[in-house]
Amino acid sequence: MDLLFSQAHEEVFECTDCMDCGNCCRTTGPMYTQKDIERVANHLKMKPGAFIEKYLRLDEDNFFVLQVVPCPFLAEDNGCSIYEARPKACKDYPHTDMRHQKGIFDLTLKNAEVCPAVFNILEKIKATSHKK
Repeated sequence: MDLLFSQAHEEVFECTDCMDCGNCCRTTGPMYTQKDIERVANHLKMKPGAFIEKYLRLDEDNFFVLQVVPCPFLAEDNGCSIYEARPKACKDYPHTDMRHQKGIFDLTLKNAEVCPAVFNILEKIKATSHKK
């Protein structure tokens, strides 16, 4: 399964520019780890506590997430004003090139509702599996 996802991910992202979309930043918010909070706060020249107070909240699973979406760091051109310091969840999104896809398949299905690239990856895998 990981090999199928890896190959489809590479093919789809060869012709996908996330800057044309920005849906992920407009509709969902990443989880922020303590390292993310410290890195982004430092990038913004803020103390971590002030960053948390201004931008984050604890969700029902006790994870730090954005208070609001769209992401306050999303620019009009779909760029990211904290790109160099962005959270790991943003760096890894849409997670389709990660190992152990079986374990995150529910997340992938959810991401397909937001991200056209994930939808296309799943369609490519489906088409490949129907040929066999």
